[in-house]
Amino acid sequence: VQLQASGGGLVQPGGSLRLSCAASGIRFNYNAVAWYRQAPGKQRELVAIFRSDRSINYANAVKGRFTISRDIAKNTVYLQMNNLKPEDSAVYFCKVTRGSYDFWGQGTLVTVSS
Repeated sequence: VQLQASGGGLVQPGGSLRLSCAASGIRFNYNAVAWYRQAPGKQRELVAIFRSDRSINYANAVKGRFTISRDIAKNTVYLQMNNLKPEDSAVYFCKVTRGSYDFWGQGTLVTVSS
């Protein structure tokens, strides 16, 4: 299983980014996939999760601003991030869960700064 996260970068407050997580060796439509983030000196936290039953949950801090979605044909999951704030700055990771196993991508850095 390999997960390739991309789409991070430097953006001004109020701006938008779309992160992508492309998978090989596993299908998103049969497994839960989630985005996490980790800021310097802080614990990794859940941002959004898209479960195999298609239910979705978001962290309170990103509700109304972030949207998780998936493209089954491309076997890719996205995180659309709008109205970004400096406190959204972090390394973002995608994770897919199959049974009792978690598979992580390598992370993509998001920096929100003027």
